[in-house]
Amino acid sequence: MSLNVGDLAPDFTLSDQDGNLISLSQFRRQTVVLYFYPRDHTPGCTKEACGFRDVYADYQGNNIIVLGISTDDPKSHTKFINKYHLPFPLLCDPDGKVATLYHSYGLKKFMGREFMGIYRQTFIINPDGYIHKIYPKVKPESHAITILQDLSGEG
Repeated sequence: MSLNVGDLAPDFTLSDQDGNLISLSQFRRQTVVLYFYPRDHTPGCTKEACGFRDVYADYQGNNIIVLGISTDDPKSHTKFINKYHLPFPLLCDPDGKVATLYHSYGLKKFMGREFMGIYRQTFIINPDGYIHKIYPKVKPESHAITILQDLSGEG
C-alpha cells in the first residue's frame, strides 16, 4: 500500500549528523520538505543538496523545514554538510526503515548490478502533518526551486 496526497505522514524519529534525535511530529505547524536521497557525496545528491542550500533563506522565510534522509552514517553526513555548507539537518536511516515507511526504499539497478537502496523522492508535509504533495521523480539540479515555485503558487 503506497502513500498518497492527503494521507497522514508516518511519524518517525531518527538521529541527525550530530546525534540529535529528530521527529517529524516536532515540526507540526510548519511545512516540511522531506527529501530522500541515495548517498552523500555523489553527483546527483550533491546537486540536490546544494540546490536546497542555495535557496534555503527562501525556505526559512516561508517557515518551511528541510530534512534530508539517506542510509549514510553521521560521520558521512557531517563531512557532506561541512564540505558543501549545508544549513539543514541530514538524518540517518541506516537500515532504510523510515524510507520503507515512505515507499522510498527497495531494489535498485545500476550498471547491471541489483542492490537495496533509497529512491530519490520528496514529500511535502503540511503543518497539520498530512502529505500535501509527492515528487516521485526528481531532477536534482532544479528540485529545490521547483518545490518553492509550487508552494508559492498555491498561496
